[in-house]
Amino acid sequence: MPLTRLTAVRAQEPFEDDESAAEWLRETLDSEEALDAAVAEGMALLNRALHAQAVAGADPLGAELSAERAATVRVGYGSGEEVAAGRFSLAHEVDVRAGGSRRRRREDELRPQERVAAILGGRERIDACEPLLLRARADLEAGRRREAALQLRIGLEALLAELPGALTDPGHEEDMAALESRRKEAGDAANAALHSDLPDEHERHVRDLLALCERVLRRRRVLRG
Repeated sequence: MPLTRLTAVRAQEPFEDDESAAEWLRETLDSEEALDAAVAEGMALLNRALHAQAVAGADPLGAELSAERAATVRVGYGSGEEVAAGRFSLAHEVDVRAGGSRRRRREDELRPQERVAAILGGRERIDACEPLLLRARADLEAGRRREAALQLRIGLEALLAELPGALTDPGHEEDMAALESRRKEAGDAANAALHSDLPDEHERHVRDLLALCERVLRRRRVLRG
């Protein structure tokens, strides 16, 4: 299968010498948070480029990627000529799939496969709110706050229309009532996004409401088995 190699270079923060670079690499590898941040920074750069390419090329099928889908992830350092050619003076491979028990990871992998089979077999459908809210999450995580607010507005409306009574569960009913009472916040954020960058207050509302929508969908997945 064809593979594409991407090297994300922190050119805005060059190291003074190899010793400083090696020290940064050691500290990054020793800290789970720092390592996650380094990988996330590289993936954010890749997805910004993919998004820009999709928009510039009017490609409706352009897709963003996650580190978990990479064949290999490495963190390291090198000279300008090395990293420009995708090489390193020193690099370490990172296991981005590490964490959690083997049984839990197996369950997490199996559940999507079971639902894919159910959808392809016509036993279950994809609600319109699901891809809309996924796009809102992708936009929000990529820093596209205006797009996230606009996606959330219609995604929330679709969820409220599609999932009332979807579960006989007090938590579901409580969350749906909370979304109904706060739907004006989503509308206000979307209206603001039509005219300018999203103010911080509206962004907080978008984040809160999106997380609540995702909790509704997650609960339904879990309780349906």
